[in-house]
Amino acid sequence: MPRHILYIINPIAGTRTKKDLQQFIEKKTTAAGIAYQVFPSVASGDYTFLLPIIKEQGITDVVVAGGDGTISQVVNSLREQPVNFGIIPCGSGNGLALSAGISKQPEKALQVVLTGKSIPTDAFLINDHFSCMLSGIGFDAKVAHEFAQQSQRGLKTYASLVSRNFFKAAPYSFTIETNGIRFSTEAYFISIANSNQFGNHVTIAPKASLSDGLLDIVIIRKMNKPMLLLHLLKQVISGKPKKADEKMLQQSVLYFQTAGITIHNPDAAPLHIDGDPAASEERFTVEIIRKCFRLLCPAG
Repeated sequence: MPRHILYIINPIAGTRTKKDLQQFIEKKTTAAGIAYQVFPSVASGDYTFLLPIIKEQGITDVVVAGGDGTISQVVNSLREQPVNFGIIPCGSGNGLALSAGISKQPEKALQVVLTGKSIPTDAFLINDHFSCMLSGIGFDAKVAHEFAQQSQRGLKTYASLVSRNFFKAAPYSFTIETNGIRFSTEAYFISIANSNQFGNHVTIAPKASLSDGLLDIVIIRKMNKPMLLLHLLKQVISGKPKKADEKMLQQSVLYFQTAGITIHNPDAAPLHIDGDPAASEERFTVEIIRKCFRLLCPAG
């Protein structure tokens, strides 16, 4: 079956000039002899309007030029279709692309689209909301909510918000149920990860895999700020998941793997889903979706 690519380009993601990017994509795809169409991303995040186009025109691949939030929305809308998904990362973090080994350079990323291999990739649901990469509750979500309000995007803006919020950050109360155990804790944030990083090569769950059928849970518990920095640095460099049991609860940073978890959130800690702000709830039920979609990754 001949390939037919549907490109979705987010005109405001990150800082790259999208007009030049679209011209580059069109030129290279035409040279490869592959049929294609281009659509802009939509503010609603609902891409089900593309379903008849995919079916009637035989679309084989849906490729997103945008950030993690747009990728998550597109995959969620179209994941029931027999298509491969590709990424040309041009968002602020690009966590999913970097986890999959996809370069942030458009030339290399497009080469993966044109010549890469598709790999079954997990995703997860958090209270029935779809996430393909990483969601978080607490400090990182607060930063995500503020970041979404900024007129200027990019790593510099995000780093500034992290620094501004760090020293005034306070822990939240949570009760966790997973793998047959239940415990309460105060924590600055909880990361629920299918990919191994936040983005920009900042790792939070070093052993996370996109296709192992497990979620990596990282809970950064209450501690003084100097110790918090130290533990975060250790987590980024060499964090390893432990068995989720009572013995694990003695650690300052809890890192374990599970197929599902319930998080009670009495303090209404904020939530982000794949970097985009989302409404908080009193209880989060999280479940893995094994082999949810096929992602185009480097062939090597």
